[in-house]
Amino acid sequence: MEIVYVYVKKRSEFGKQCNFSDRQAELNIDISPNPELAKQFVERNPVDTGIQCSTSMSEHEVNTERFEMETRGVNHIEGGWPKDVNPLELEQTIRFRKKVEKDENYVNTIMQLGSIVEHCVKQNNAIDIYQEYFDDEDTVEVMEEAPSAKTVNVFRDPQEIKRPATHISLHPDGNRKLAVAYSCLNFQRAPEGLSNESYIWDLENPNRPEIVLKPSSPLVTLEYNPKDSHVLLAGCYNGQIACWDTRKGSLVAELSTIEFSHRDPVYGTIWLQSKTGTECFSASTDGQVMWWDVRKMSEPTEVVIMDITKKEQLEHALGATSLEFEATLPTKFMVGTEQGIVISCNRKAKTPAEKIVCTFSGHHGPIYALQRNPFYPKNFLTVGDWTARIWSEDSRESSIMWTKYHMAYLTDGAWSPVRPAVFFTTKMDGTLDIWDFVFKQCDPTLSLKDNGCFIACGSQLGTTTLLEVSNGLCTLQRNEKNMVSSIFERETRREKIMETRHREMRLKEKEKAEGKDSRPREEKPALNLEQLVTKAEEEFFDVIFTELKRREAEAMKEKPKPVGASSGLGAAWPGGSRGPRAACLLTSGDREQRGLLPPIAPGPPALQLVLLTPCSVATDSVSAAGQPQMCSAQQRGHWMEKLILRG
Repeated sequence: MEIVYVYVKKRSEFGKQCNFSDRQAELNIDISPNPELAKQFVERNPVDTGIQCSTSMSEHEVNTERFEMETRGVNHIEGGWPKDVNPLELEQTIRFRKKVEKDENYVNTIMQLGSIVEHCVKQNNAIDIYQEYFDDEDTVEVMEEAPSAKTVNVFRDPQEIKRPATHISLHPDGNRKLAVAYSCLNFQRAPEGLSNESYIWDLENPNRPEIVLKPSSPLVTLEYNPKDSHVLLAGCYNGQIACWDTRKGSLVAELSTIEFSHRDPVYGTIWLQSKTGTECFSASTDGQVMWWDVRKMSEPTEVVIMDITKKEQLEHALGATSLEFEATLPTKFMVGTEQGIVISCNRKAKTPAEKIVCTFSGHHGPIYALQRNPFYPKNFLTVGDWTARIWSEDSRESSIMWTKYHMAYLTDGAWSPVRPAVFFTTKMDGTLDIWDFVFKQCDPTLSLKDNGCFIACGSQLGTTTLLEVSNGLCTLQRNEKNMVSSIFERETRREKIMETRHREMRLKEKEKAEGKDSRPREEKPALNLEQLVTKAEEEFFDVIFTELKRREAEAMKEKPKPVGASSGLGAAWPGGSRGPRAACLLTSGDREQRGLLPPIAPGPPALQLVLLTPCSVATDSVSAAGQPQMCSAQQRGHWMEKLILRG
């Protein structure tokens, strides 16, 4: 069969018409070879040329339509009865069963099937098809392969208006299912028509959720009950606590009353380790932590206000954004707050004020993740602002380890359940960081964009990604526990030393401000400063007046004594032979004018001693009453000697 297709197009759209004609070949240019140019080249012989013999192929990627799978269940009732036998009537069934058992074919069939069933039972007892043969193998060395992760499945929000995945909880029995809470936390900025539904996904079927949870308010948190995997606990955006039983359907099984619930969204819900498996507690940004029993949700069994001043005032309470509870420490729990402070609490304390034991402060913003190390419960991880920090209960002043400050805000974090040195953090830019601080402490070992050995990670667009990490990140390394323990102990000791040093510095600064010194000074013998100054003055003036008398005597020998001049220095001062010390402040001209000292005859340069003091001459020499005055001991302590060369 011939297939013909005719293309129709206007002549004007083809462009200029081409006119072809048959003619003989013409020689337009003939360039003869130039032997001189050939001398500039070297002939290469032989010449190697690669030839690709295989056919050229290209690779293309095509997004095919997703194959949707659907799981349906059928409830079977007892069947196989004849129409005239009612299976609900016990007498009729017994009568029919006896009739069948007397049949020879029934006996022969049972005998044949019995040997086959017996063989299968013995085979199952001999070989366990579900046995893990390599569970008890020794821990391996550090893998040489580079850390990696691959995407296993992606679970997308089925709603048209996408919502952030705010919380993820894995099924406690085999991690076969994934419960995801969806909620828009932008206050008063949520788009209209936003759905309140959250979903439970089967890990093998990302096309459609297995169960749809239908709450009255969007769910912020969602947790499986570790003792009963059919029961889930959820914290709502309006502050209520909801409980589901998947055997009863999609609707809420138990719901707390709005009057006794939280006033803000519930950011943390945790099941407690109890005999009944029905106790839990919740935390919210309204500053309250409440204990509940899901059998009676009308009101909480206990309430603790997160007031670190221990006054139990709700207006002073810190808003809770994360919770932590370790089953091995049943009386302790920890709360991460909006203010970046971790509050350690003791539930069994006698008074509400004593329930707040201590605080750890180090973050600049809300703490979005708080979890104890599963191998070393004394150490815990916090994620907030731009860093993730590892703390020790023995060091309250600061964390013992922390990551660098990232450019993007951190949103969540968790420890690895199989390796004590590995933890995971997520950032606002959609990056999942995997840290192994035995291998590297400054940077993450692996960073994944938009993303046990499986990790479930939610995103702002409602996409939940299931990742499978490499063996090196999910296999316990040899001596890893000892190495992590030594790292924690070393960093704790370092922080304790730093805390002690900072405490000493603060104490020293405080005492310095109060005019005290923290170091004890060496005790010196008490000295009377005034006596020492007086004694030094007397010795000093003895030398001065001795020298002046000697010079005066020499001058009197050379020049006749003038009439009315004083023959002795003491006659000029009524206060004694030496008079007030302040007279030494006068210059030689002043001395001659006042008659205190005789004029010095001209001659060779003589050395003159003068004592200087900050006191003025008039004040120190003579008082208002005409009596000589003495400078105080403090003033005399400032005197200095000076040598003046007089020519």
